[in-house]
Amino acid sequence: MASVATSIDSSILPRVLEEGYGPGAWHGADLKAAIADISDTTAFWRPGVGRHNIAEIALHHAFCAHSVIGQLTGQAPGAFVLEGSDWFELPGNTLSWDDVRSTVDATQERLAAVVADIATNAGSSPLDERARLNLVLGVTCHAIYHAGQIQLIKVMSNAK
Repeated sequence: MASVATSIDSSILPRVLEEGYGPGAWHGADLKAAIADISDTTAFWRPGVGRHNIAEIALHHAFCAHSVIGQLTGQAPGAFVLEGSDWFELPGNTLSWDDVRSTVDATQERLAAVVADIATNAGSSPLDERARLNLVLGVTCHAIYHAGQIQLIKVMSNAK
C-alpha cells in the first residue's frame, strides 16, 4: 500500500467541497443540482414508513455542514435553523421546502467561505491540515451520498 503524503495542500479544499455541492460535478448530480428542481410535494413525499423524505435529507446535510464549520473554526457555529441535531422530522416543523433549500445553500456558502479563508490564510483553524482534509472530504462524500439518495427518491416519487 502506498504511503499517504504527510503534507496537504489546503488550496485544493475549496475545489473538493465544490465536487459535492456544486457547481457541476463530473460524476453526476451534486447536492445543489439534486435539490434544484423539486416540487414541494416531492420534497415532502416519504418513500415508506420510517424513511426520510428529501427535505429531511437536505436539512440533515445542512446540519452536518453547520457542524463542520464549527469544527474547522474551533468556534460554535451559532444556532441552526431548528432546535435539535442531525435529523429533523419534516413537515412536522414549520419549514417550507424553500426554507430548507435556502438553509442548505446558505450553510454550504458559509462552509465554502470558511474553507476558502483557511486555504488563503485569511482565516485560521485549530485543526492540522490532515484533520481539515478529513472534514472537507467527509462532508463532500456526505453530500454526494445524499445527492444519490435524493435522485433515487425523485424517481420513486414519480413512479408512485
